[in-house]
Amino acid sequence: MKIGLLLPRSGIYKALGDDMKNGFELYVKQQGGKLGGREVELVVADEGETADSGKAAAEKLVKQDRVLAVSGVVSSATINGVKDLFETSKIPLVGSNASPTTLTGAEYVWRTSYVNDEPGKALGKHVAEKAGGPVFLIAAGYQAGRDEVEGFKSTFLPAGGKIAGEEVYTPFPGTKNFQPYLAQIERSGAKSVFCFYAGGAAVDFVKQYRDFGLAGKIPLYAPGFLTEGGVLKGQGEAATGIFTSLNYSADLDNAANKRFAPAYTSAYGSAPTTYAMASWDAAQVLDTAIKAAGGTVTSETVNAAIAKVGDIDSPRGTWRFNSGGTPIQPWYLREVKQGANTVSADLGRLGG
Repeated sequence: MKIGLLLPRSGIYKALGDDMKNGFELYVKQQGGKLGGREVELVVADEGETADSGKAAAEKLVKQDRVLAVSGVVSSATINGVKDLFETSKIPLVGSNASPTTLTGAEYVWRTSYVNDEPGKALGKHVAEKAGGPVFLIAAGYQAGRDEVEGFKSTFLPAGGKIAGEEVYTPFPGTKNFQPYLAQIERSGAKSVFCFYAGGAAVDFVKQYRDFGLAGKIPLYAPGFLTEGGVLKGQGEAATGIFTSLNYSADLDNAANKRFAPAYTSAYGSAPTTYAMASWDAAQVLDTAIKAAGGTVTSETVNAAIAKVGDIDSPRGTWRFNSGGTPIQPWYLREVKQGANTVSADLGRLGG
C-alpha cells in the first residue's frame, strides 16, 4: 500500500517540509510501519517552490506511483493547482498545511491544518479587548498575508477594535529593511500591532522591531507562524513577549500530546511545530479511514471513510472535519517566554 507525501524537499519551504515529513513518519513508526493495520510504503515527491513543480510532483505520485492517498502540501498555489487532479483521479489528498480561503467545493481534498484566515480570526476579539487603543496592521503582501488581515478584521472590528491609520502590505518577497514601516508604526499612535510574517521575513521583522525600540513598548500580536519552529531560534531574545495565535503549542497538556511531543523531540531533537502536528494527525486520519474501509481498501472507499472519521484525538485537543473538509478545532493564545511558545489562554473554537 503506497501513500504519497507531497512536500518541499528543496527551496525556501524545505524546513516546513521537513517538519511535515517527520510528523507523518513518526505516526507510522508508532503504528509499527502500518496504517489501518496494513504495511505502508511512503513515497516522497518534492513539491519545490512553485505551483508548477508541485503539480508535476503530484502527477508523478498519482499517475506513476499509483498511490492510495497523498498528504502534505505547503503552498496555497500548489493546492489550488492540484485540486482538479485529485478530484478527477478520485484519490484523497489529506493536506496538512496549505488551506487558502479560495479552496472550496472539493470532495477529495481535506486539510488537517486550518483555513488561512483563521489564525487572524482567532485573535481579533482578544486584541480588541486588550489593546487599549488603535492597532496598527502590517503584513507581507501576498495572498496569505491578506487572508490573515481580513480574518483578523472580521472579529476585531465587531468587537469594537480601532485601526491605526491605513493597513500596510510590505512587498513580498524582497523586503529586508523594515525601518520605514517601523517609523510609521511609531508615528501612528498605535497601542498594539498585528502583523503577519513567516520564514526569514519573520526573523528580520522581529529583530528590527526590537532594535527600533518598539518591543516592550507596543505589544506585538501575530498568527503563530511569526514565532513557530526554526524562526524562533533565529529571533533569539528579540521574540520575548510576543503574543501569537495558533491551533497548537508543544506544551499543551493532554493525553495525545504526551504520546506525540516527547516522542517527536526525542526522534528529531527539537520540539514539534504545528506543521509536524498536523501531519501526525493526517497520518492518524488515514489510519482510521483505512481501518474503517475494511476488506475493500481503494482510494474511493478510503475517501468515503475519511468523511465519517468523527472526532480525532489530537495533540492540539479533539477536533473533527466540517462540511468543507477543514477542522473544527481549538485555538490558543501563546506568549514567547525563555525562548519557547507557552500557552497563556484559550481563544475558543473555530471552523464550525
